[in-house]
Amino acid sequence: MQLRIRLFVLALVMVQAISAQEFQPVFDGKEYTAFLSMMHFESSIPDKARREKEQDPYKLVYKSPEMGMKNLWWLYTNAYNQAVIVIRGTVGDKASWLENYYCPMIPATGSLQLDATTKFDYKLAESNEAYVHAGWTIGMAYLVRDMVPHIKELYQKGVRDFFIFGHSQGGVLSYLVSSYLYYQRQAGALPQDIRFKTYTSAAPKPGNMQYAYDFDFINKGGWAYSVVNAADWVPETPYSIQRVSDMNRLNPIIHIPDDLKKQKFFLRLVGNLYYGKLNRKTRKAQRSYTNILGHKLYKLAIKKVLPGLKEPQYMPSMSYMRAGTPVVLLPDAEYYKKYGTDGKDKFAHHHLEPYLYLLQKQYGK
Repeated sequence: MQLRIRLFVLALVMVQAISAQEFQPVFDGKEYTAFLSMMHFESSIPDKARREKEQDPYKLVYKSPEMGMKNLWWLYTNAYNQAVIVIRGTVGDKASWLENYYCPMIPATGSLQLDATTKFDYKLAESNEAYVHAGWTIGMAYLVRDMVPHIKELYQKGVRDFFIFGHSQGGVLSYLVSSYLYYQRQAGALPQDIRFKTYTSAAPKPGNMQYAYDFDFINKGGWAYSVVNAADWVPETPYSIQRVSDMNRLNPIIHIPDDLKKQKFFLRLVGNLYYGKLNRKTRKAQRSYTNILGHKLYKLAIKKVLPGLKEPQYMPSMSYMRAGTPVVLLPDAEYYKKYGTDGKDKFAHHHLEPYLYLLQKQYGK
């Protein structure tokens, strides 16, 4: 009897161990923790003492050179025939920060002339009204051109399941890389049985509402998560301006001028006056941002970093939105006592440690 119980317990443990490694559309705190650690330490074990004693279950098989505006990525595999793409975030280099600041919107489907001989065609969403961040899309272009051959190489070795992960700038690039790889698979450029699961961590907003809708739709059922510390300001960026033209075409606000034409003269006059005033302010603000952080930034700085890059066509929008199934890490009084509220370190709530602290506290170790 005791032997049967022991065998049953052993079998149960084995089943749990195997299921824990299955590629499933659920948020897994252990997966996220391992990838967050890999981002910072090139090891899936965040504890320094454990790193010195234990063997890492993930093996680094490739580390890219720096490319574009100082982007870099790692490729890991594990014993369960899974691969992990980890994308580095912003580093202390002007080019890396320029990628963040270069924030006018460009079409989510189009092409980029990276240099005199390199035209990069991309598709990140179905809708022609889906727009994305210019700087990060350029970063994505350099990354995926290096990633795809390695993905195909691992596929030939039997790997079908790929995680995509990034923190901060790496997180927002993970959105775009994930979208690109999805549509490459849809177009037949990647095998149909490849699967992708995405974790974006502390990521800024990648594009407008139409892009966010598309990203959430193609990852429906739990294949993409956006992990955010509510005290972290980085996920609030870029600055967003919603114009009337950013709204759904059936939104009654868009049709106010037509409705006013049916009103009496005085009401029509006053209505058009205030409607025009409100509409002009957001339109002017969007144009100013696009001009300063688009045209001028390209001429003054981007062109020096990427001399062969042709300036892309900007869209008349700055209406940035978040995407991905949200996983919110909510700070409490104990958290603020530990990490402070004085603002001396502007990135105090953006680093690995506060994210890991809240994750373990709220999801367990």
